[in-house]
Amino acid sequence: MQIRKLTKKEFPKALLEIPQPPETLWTIGDLPADENLIYLCVVGSRKFTSYGREACEKIIAGLKGYPIVIVSGFAMGIDTIAHKKAMQIGLKTVVFPGSGLSEEAMYPQTNVRLVDEVLKNGGCLISEFEPDFKATQWGFPMRNRLMAGISKAVLIIEAEEKSGTLITARLTTEYNRDLLVVPGSIFSSNSKGTNRLLHRGATPVTCAEDVLEALGFELKKDEEKQARLFADLSPEEKMVVDLLREPMQRDDLIRAMKLAIPIANALLSVMEIKELIKEEMGEIRLA
Repeated sequence: MQIRKLTKKEFPKALLEIPQPPETLWTIGDLPADENLIYLCVVGSRKFTSYGREACEKIIAGLKGYPIVIVSGFAMGIDTIAHKKAMQIGLKTVVFPGSGLSEEAMYPQTNVRLVDEVLKNGGCLISEFEPDFKATQWGFPMRNRLMAGISKAVLIIEAEEKSGTLITARLTTEYNRDLLVVPGSIFSSNSKGTNRLLHRGATPVTCAEDVLEALGFELKKDEEKQARLFADLSPEEKMVVDLLREPMQRDDLIRAMKLAIPIANALLSVMEIKELIKEEMGEIRLA
C-alpha cells in the first residue's frame, strides 16, 4: 500500500471550507477526479440490527447509476456495510479511518483486508494523521469532522442515545450540510439517537428516492419502463389497472375485481412483484 501526502492544491475543496480545515492529508489511492460527483456520508451503529443492515443495503442499492461517492469511517458495523454495498453496485467509496494509514496502525485491524477491495474499485483512504498514528478516543471526533465536511449530506442509520455518530450529526448541521436520518423502532435502543435527531428536525429517509431528492437529483419516472411493463398485461391485470385510476383499499379492490379471494390476492401479489402496483398506508395504487 503506497501512502502519499497530498499537497494543499490536491485537498478536496469542501475540506478547506470547514471551520477547522486539516493541515495535512495522507491518502492511499486517488480521490475521484470528477468534480461533478456528489459525496454522501453514511454512518451508523457498530452494534447494528438486522433492520439497520437491511435499511443501509436497500437505500444504497437504490443509488446505483448516479454520480455519488459513498463516504464513511472504517468501523465494523454500518460503515463497513455501506462500503461493501456501494462497491457491489459500482459506486466509489472514500474511507476515513480514525488512525494513520500504515498497515500496522490501521484501525480496526479486522478491516485491513477491505483496503484492497476499496482500491480495486477506484476508491481511496484519507487521514490527517501521520501514517503510524494509532487510533485514540479523541481522534474519532476529528475524523468525523472530515467525513461531514467533504459530504453534501450525511445519512445516519441507527444510533444509540450516546453515540459517536451523534457527533457527526452535530457537525453536519454546523457545517450546513443536509442531515438525513432513517427512522427506527421506538422499542429499539439503537434508534433512540436517530429518533431524537428526527424530533429535532432532521430529514426522515425511508428509501433511496428520499436520498436522491435531498442530494438535488431530479427524479424522472421511467416512462419506457412503465410502457414496457404495461404492454404485456393479461386481461385480469388490465382490469386491475383500470380499477386503480384512484388508489383503493385492498378489500374494496378485491370486491370490485369479482374474482375468488385467493385468486384475487395471488394476482395482486404477482402484480406487486412485477412493480405494476404498490401498497402503501393500507391502499393499493399504480406503481
